[in-house]
Amino acid sequence: MGSKSKAPSMTPKLATKMHVKYFQRLLQIMPSDLVEFDSTRLMIVYFAFSGLDLLNSLNEISEEAKLQAIDWIYGLQVQGAGPRSGFQASTTIPKEVAEYQCGHLAMTYTGLVTLLILGDDLSRVDRDSIIEGLRACQNPNGSFTGMVMGCESDMRFLYCACCVSKILNDWSGIDIPRATNYILQSISFDGGFGQGPGLESHGGSTFCAVASLILMGQRKLSSEQLARLSRWCLMRQDGGFQGRPGKPPDTCYSFWIGATLHLFGIRDFSDAEQNKAFILSTQDSLIGGFAKFENTRPDPLHTYLGLCGLSLLKFPGVRPINPELNMSERAYEHLKQIHEKWQSE
Repeated sequence: MGSKSKAPSMTPKLATKMHVKYFQRLLQIMPSDLVEFDSTRLMIVYFAFSGLDLLNSLNEISEEAKLQAIDWIYGLQVQGAGPRSGFQASTTIPKEVAEYQCGHLAMTYTGLVTLLILGDDLSRVDRDSIIEGLRACQNPNGSFTGMVMGCESDMRFLYCACCVSKILNDWSGIDIPRATNYILQSISFDGGFGQGPGLESHGGSTFCAVASLILMGQRKLSSEQLARLSRWCLMRQDGGFQGRPGKPPDTCYSFWIGATLHLFGIRDFSDAEQNKAFILSTQDSLIGGFAKFENTRPDPLHTYLGLCGLSLLKFPGVRPINPELNMSERAYEHLKQIHEKWQSE
């Protein structure tokens, strides 16, 4: 008598409708347990609109609401303030107290990307003012601080500065040799990148470092460095991906590490099916959203980056993503059209 065939494992389906509703709620009234994120509302708006874009569901938002969102984002722009220019995170600081208004690199980046996602032509962006503010945020060692009025300085903001420069098609705000040197000095002993020189390798800072080098056109890594870095990234997979050795897999690193592998062209050396199964195991199919781990509460960041991870895996129903800028390829094509228009003016 023959042995019974083993039933194939069933990969959970993507709860697209519930995830769309989750993002729609974020654009209306955020739940009370997310009150700590209200001061960075522009980041939440970016997660929501970019997530809807990846799910091919921007049409769930009315044209009137999109125009209102565009106007709201432009209302966060700090113009003509010299080193304080850029986009703020929220309306917490009103225009009546202009001396306390200050752009933040992460918010300038997410604000510009969200405008592109919504189809805006960036005509109201004060490009010269933003570049002036960006230039003021670079430190002597090549890193960037988030804002000139006081903030951390590390790889995250260097990456944001590179994205802003790419979007505005203006690299005059970055001393590229110094920024490149900071990145290369941040390679750790194990081959990954830390937030700065001498710091522990981390999945997030590794993506920021690699994407920044690519955006700046500075492919400065030796073959040995590339081999060590590739090995470090591939060793981060344990079903899903972890951010550091000894840590459990976490949904967001399916993008941070997955995108780094994609940019190297070695994503196929990882186990796509295990990664896909891990991401889908963290979704909440009842209320929508993805969590950091399985059976925990979903949040905006992990919901969006979980979808980004699925996009890299070419999951059905999820749009392709431009990994170095972390926006959909559709939005990136719109950006290229804007650049062509600027060059013809």
